[in-house]
Amino acid sequence: MHQRKMLQFSTGALLLLLPWIGGLVLAEINKDFSNCLNFFYDRIPPKGISAAGYQPICQRYKNQYHFATLYHRELRVPLYSAYILRPANGKRPNSNWMYEPQLAFSRASAEMSLFQVPVDQNVIESQAVLQDYKNSSYTKGHLNPSMHQKTEADREATFTLTNIVPQKAGSNSGPWSILESEVLRKFNSYCKSQMYVITGGMPYVSKAHWLNNRVSVPEYIWSAYCCPSFDSSLPKSMQSFFPTYAAVGRNDRNSAEDIVPVNVKAKASVRGFDVRQMPLETLEGILRQRLAMPISLFNGQCQ
Repeated sequence: MHQRKMLQFSTGALLLLLPWIGGLVLAEINKDFSNCLNFFYDRIPPKGISAAGYQPICQRYKNQYHFATLYHRELRVPLYSAYILRPANGKRPNSNWMYEPQLAFSRASAEMSLFQVPVDQNVIESQAVLQDYKNSSYTKGHLNPSMHQKTEADREATFTLTNIVPQKAGSNSGPWSILESEVLRKFNSYCKSQMYVITGGMPYVSKAHWLNNRVSVPEYIWSAYCCPSFDSSLPKSMQSFFPTYAAVGRNDRNSAEDIVPVNVKAKASVRGFDVRQMPLETLEGILRQRLAMPISLFNGQCQ
């Protein structure tokens, strides 16, 4: 379906109807997440998501799996990335951006690769490229943030554009960055085993928004975590945050306030990019309505 015609549909219908374009694929680009199920609670990915248009990616770098991403080839953004939170043991790495070769060539290397100049046309057609973000008003927003990853290789692996959505700077370096730090603190303070995190983008409902006429821009960023084993002596103020909790952040300061209200007292640079924290069930209800899919993020609600 031609991109211009797609704009006539609601985003929910768009996500359900877009065909997957591609032939036989091998290795880490596959029909499911069978090679990287360990990044999901109970080894079960989110349920209720239509397979049409979406490509599971087991994100592989330096001969290891680092996280999992559900990518949309035509929208050129991930619906979500799923990972296990492991606090960084070093600094944020240099931004050496990579792409997924098997999205462009079915028999290519299973490893994410650094962008080459010039970029092959098959790569440009199959996924987002750095040129899409050049001279735009959007930053490259990590769904799996590098500082939620322990080793240097783990952190480097997050710098693939298949883990990125167009995100306004007021969100990326403002309230959303604060949320990522808060989740990290909750893990360090109260989570006794692994914390499973799923973070994604929520597209506009009535009319798609595009970066460089190629990359779908999310109206909101969302995230949820599952910590099945946590400190039984939680303070009362923290009890509602376990075993699961979630959040939605504004990526458009002009959006309506039905999902996330605006704090008019916030400083100008971040005003309109508020984050609303909420129970997992509330986030799932929003996603089901906005995406027209019966989404369930964690098996058994992480119980």
